[in-house]
Amino acid sequence: MGGTDGNGAGVSTGALHLITGKIAAGKSTLSAKLAAETGGLVLAEDYWLPTLYPAQITSLDDYRRDSGRLRTAIAPLIVDLLRRDLTIILDFPANTVASRTWMRGLADAAGITATLHFLDLPDDICRARLHARNAAGTHAYQASDAEFDQFTAHFAQPEGSEGFRIVRYAAD
Repeated sequence: MGGTDGNGAGVSTGALHLITGKIAAGKSTLSAKLAAETGGLVLAEDYWLPTLYPAQITSLDDYRRDSGRLRTAIAPLIVDLLRRDLTIILDFPANTVASRTWMRGLADAAGITATLHFLDLPDDICRARLHARNAAGTHAYQASDAEFDQFTAHFAQPEGSEGFRIVRYAAD
């Protein structure tokens, strides 16, 4: 388990990896890669939501409601796992300041600094990947161009002032 801070209080050596990027930027692919590299556990919203709420998320409002429920339910588990010195790769959208604030709260509660992986890809690359993903039918969610635009309109690039260690990935 974790060490001590010199005052006898436990210090977590757990690690929290978060990923931000537009739809089809490669967040789930990077999550799997990070898990393989670190031996960490991936917690993926795209798995949990359709499992808990099958065929119930048909709008952005539905997503906000059910995602909020999931986050409320899973937060104590994530903090507990981090305090037990595990590495967690949180494959939840970290695409808005509000969602990243929630995620930073998890890290703060566990006494760690989270790493935010920023997939900084242009819209045209993400849209092309989305079309390919939709055609393959291999993803839990199929998003239209209109939905891509709707979600992208809410995307906020991360800022250093948000309190994360930021790793940026650009298009090759």
